[in-house]
Amino acid sequence: MQSTAVIGWRCVVCGTTVDISEPMVFKCPKSTAADPHHTLQIVQHDEPVRPISGDRNPFLAFQPFFAWDSFAASLGMSEGDRRDLVIEVDARVAAVDGTGFVISPFARADALSDALGFSAVGGLWIKDETHQVAGSHKARHLFSTLLALLVAERNEAAPWGNRIGKRPVLAISSCGNAAIAASTLAAAVEWPIQVFVPPTANAAVMARLHELGATITVCPRRPHDPPGDPCVLRYREAVGAGAIPFSVQGPENAWCLDGARSLGWEMAAVPLDRIFVQVGGGALTRSVIGGLAQSAAKLPMLHAVQTEGCAPLARAWRRALDGPGGLATAGARWSECMTVWEGEPSSAADGILDDETYDWLGIVNGMAASGGSPVVASEAHVLQANELSLAHTAIEASFTGTAGLAGLLEIRSQIRDDERVAVIFSGVRR
Repeated sequence: MQSTAVIGWRCVVCGTTVDISEPMVFKCPKSTAADPHHTLQIVQHDEPVRPISGDRNPFLAFQPFFAWDSFAASLGMSEGDRRDLVIEVDARVAAVDGTGFVISPFARADALSDALGFSAVGGLWIKDETHQVAGSHKARHLFSTLLALLVAERNEAAPWGNRIGKRPVLAISSCGNAAIAASTLAAAVEWPIQVFVPPTANAAVMARLHELGATITVCPRRPHDPPGDPCVLRYREAVGAGAIPFSVQGPENAWCLDGARSLGWEMAAVPLDRIFVQVGGGALTRSVIGGLAQSAAKLPMLHAVQTEGCAPLARAWRRALDGPGGLATAGARWSECMTVWEGEPSSAADGILDDETYDWLGIVNGMAASGGSPVVASEAHVLQANELSLAHTAIEASFTGTAGLAGLLEIRSQIRDDERVAVIFSGVRR
């Protein structure tokens, strides 16, 4: 195995590369307000990813394969010091949240498989992230970001050196799980954070954010706002004024794509035919298929699931297929393919109602490479998926958390009974 696994970053759109030793890299260097359609991906040595230990914490079990770890090594931190940093920060997270990071359960759901008509050979495997830090997968994305920031700070490679009192505020736009995950991690290391939320944010979410000490900015749409989510617009204004991007959107914060790859690494032990992943902003799906591509013997067909009340990804997929050059030129036609969803997004799965799929290009490439396709689930299937999960599993996930299952229900007639299919349940009921 190479001394460090990750070489650096490469923009999927323009090809610009950045070495892993560069600190504070969040976006493609060529991304500007006038030309924002760029997104970095992690460039890694071509070697299969496997756990290096039996640690229950994925950030220890797969330590050498994370980008943050290679960044720390490039600044001269020893392997032991990097390991100690994970242990230290994870303990502080557990003190705030009641749990630290764990390799979450991934098993065949026998009763639900039977209810769905699968044979004994096939069936449905569920990756259960509802007991992860902050109740969802979102903390995996942000833990890598936090570790990279702490590494830069402790090695005086951050603009504020190692002066904790001079830390810029972290910034994130989110209506739920990502905001709670970000605020949990920020509280663990006493880092100030500003959260941009919509006026419709869940009362329980708002209460938890207050408990965690986050500064909350409610973002109604202003009369002269351009198209798009006003929370994202206000977040970008804050970043432009000096805040650190602590978002779960790859084009805004490339580091968020690092930690959640571990979901794919953990799932690779089971040979799968298909995987259905719910899509809001898209970082989860992009990360999971990236992790599976590095670790699975065979890449399962990826189905990216959105609801009929908000499906910008499926529309972008069709536009990319139908345009000149097809999927191969999708990145060059970003502004034509991925456009803001018109009207007010609506679904019980309210955590995936992003009116733009920010990480769409990585997902499109993943579906193309795996022979998969997007799925738009009806609202009836969104509701049925949650009912089935409550009836046939012990997992209490939200409508958002079970939305991948809704996608499976939508095309169940096209799936053989002997196929092995996976979903990710992420996001507790609040």
